[in-house]
Amino acid sequence: MAWTLVLFALSASAQTNLPGVNVTAPLYTTQHGGYLISGDFKVDPRMPSVIFPAQALVKDDILSVEPIHLNDDEYLVIQECITADCSQAAIVRVWDSSGANIVTGNSENRIWIKHENKYFIWLKRLPEMSLIGCQGCDAHFTTFQKVSPPLVLIADGEAAAHNQEAMLAAEREGPLNVVRETHEGSTFVVAYAGGSTIRIRRMHATK
Repeated sequence: MAWTLVLFALSASAQTNLPGVNVTAPLYTTQHGGYLISGDFKVDPRMPSVIFPAQALVKDDILSVEPIHLNDDEYLVIQECITADCSQAAIVRVWDSSGANIVTGNSENRIWIKHENKYFIWLKRLPEMSLIGCQGCDAHFTTFQKVSPPLVLIADGEAAAHNQEAMLAAEREGPLNVVRETHEGSTFVVAYAGGSTIRIRRMHATK
């Protein structure tokens, strides 16, 4: 099944049109416990910061995303398109070095897909927070605007307001590029220049 991902990344200074990507998914690689398990994900050379499934995720799939290591100033993001041209996207989940900001179904690394859509995964570096004078601030940003242009992560809440100048500068910087990708059996593994590593799988029910 072929599908097209078209992202329009917006920043304070300019709009960047990212190219369309057409891919056809090969067969799933393994089967276990009633699921076809696939590491069939891709990083296109024209979009070296974006990880996407080679076959569109559909209702009742389970997306498994396991950050093996994230640096303290890095945030792993899953977004889904919410407009036909993907000029707007919604956050599905965000991880920092201490874990996911949303946990559902007793698992912070598994996401139940409730509808077919275009989903994509990327890594963003945000400034380390200044905690001086910020009552109740955590060591990481923990709340974010739900809807934004794709490849844009906007922290909100008290911590973001306390670090507003640094946050505005961070919004003008794009996501981090993947420097290495490989398949370990049915798992797709990506690594970034700072040493962060992510393991990704798709689980598709056979019935």
